[in-house]
Amino acid sequence: MKKHRFIWNERENIRTLWRFCLVGVGNTLVDFIVFFLLTSFGVSVLLAQVCSYTAGVVNSYVWNRMWTFQVKRKANIGEFFRFLIVNVMSLAMTLLLLFLCRDVWHWPLFVGKLIATLGGIAVNFAGSRFWVFTSKPFHS
Repeated sequence: MKKHRFIWNERENIRTLWRFCLVGVGNTLVDFIVFFLLTSFGVSVLLAQVCSYTAGVVNSYVWNRMWTFQVKRKANIGEFFRFLIVNVMSLAMTLLLLFLCRDVWHWPLFVGKLIATLGGIAVNFAGSRFWVFTSKPFHS
């Protein structure tokens, strides 16, 4: 019986990761579309990154809370504050990587944006899974 429960948990973890990735694809599409639209109109790269990332964050919170992690409890200020902290850390990672790739290493903008996005995803998943949308909520 214990072995069956372990397998079910593994399947649930894989399902959660799969859902996170699907939401992430949607977030990335929103992010890339807004980013390249803004830069095509002459908005600076770093400001465009902040705006495009913010658009992806809004999409992320709604879909990850309701669908990926299936949080049933009522949203509270503590959860939202943790979500914002994780996303600010993720944004900081994307800004740092974008700056390094573009301004220090002089890589093509698309390559830099892709690398920055992957770094942001890593920070965001870890923070969301283990701190924001954990099944054992923190009291706020």
